[in-house]
Amino acid sequence: MNRPVIVVHGGAWFIPDRLLDVYREGCRRAALVGWDVLQKGGSALDAVEAAVRVMEDDPTYDAGRGSNANRDGDVEMDAIIMDGRTLNLGAVAAVRQIQNPISFARKVMKLGEHNFIVASGAERLARELGIPSCDPASLMAKRANPDSDESWSPPGCPSGPADTVGAVALDLHGDLAVATSTGGTPDKRPGRVGDSPLVGSGAYADNDLGAASATGWGERLMRIVASKTACDYLRQVSTPQEAAEAMIKLLETRVAGYGGVIMVDPEGRIGLAHNTPNMSFAYVLPGQEVVAGTKL
Repeated sequence: MNRPVIVVHGGAWFIPDRLLDVYREGCRRAALVGWDVLQKGGSALDAVEAAVRVMEDDPTYDAGRGSNANRDGDVEMDAIIMDGRTLNLGAVAAVRQIQNPISFARKVMKLGEHNFIVASGAERLARELGIPSCDPASLMAKRANPDSDESWSPPGCPSGPADTVGAVALDLHGDLAVATSTGGTPDKRPGRVGDSPLVGSGAYADNDLGAASATGWGERLMRIVASKTACDYLRQVSTPQEAAEAMIKLLETRVAGYGGVIMVDPEGRIGLAHNTPNMSFAYVLPGQEVVAGTKL
């Protein structure tokens, strides 16, 4: 029987000093919720969904209750969940009235009719599945505009936070899973979908390879199919840490991108890397207390 492992992230971008503790604590809580599921014999799928729900309910992060408004002043959220044992997945995009898009994505996966559903069609399906709707205004980020000395944006890159959330896990049965959720970039064009809900870009899980959740500049992450690329690197290097670093190097050198990734392999080894000023994260390994941080 395997020993369980869970890793979560709360986005890779810039975090002002005054918010470092808040980001760390939110990731710590999410990791512990997912860990509790694993310790009790729950599946990796259950663990990553539970962990991501914690972060969707925390307005600190750009997902669920902390989502950013687009140019029309509306919230459009995306999410994906993937099972490493079967390669089944469920994804949703541009949903507006659902507090926990990751649980909606899980229901799409269970339904099995489609893998990916978006916009008004997704909202209709949510109603058919009995998923409660909420006031979109309750999902909008209440973040204050950062001071000029509390912002960071590389040339050509959209400004603002990229606090996409994600989780990867290995359960007692040796199964892997991943979940990623986002409220999108601030002031995005209506209908814009980034890397987060795209299989292979924002998330990927395969029991034969590993599991990865990516975060950062979505338009660049999807160009290199970031999460699948990170998992593929596991065939070429010795550890998930090397694989994570290799993906981030490719992101920077090939497409001038910025972001981060968390990984776990079938042996329960983890990898975390980013080329942004910060990436909030937390992980729990067998026999250890939770480790949380905002920079590697």
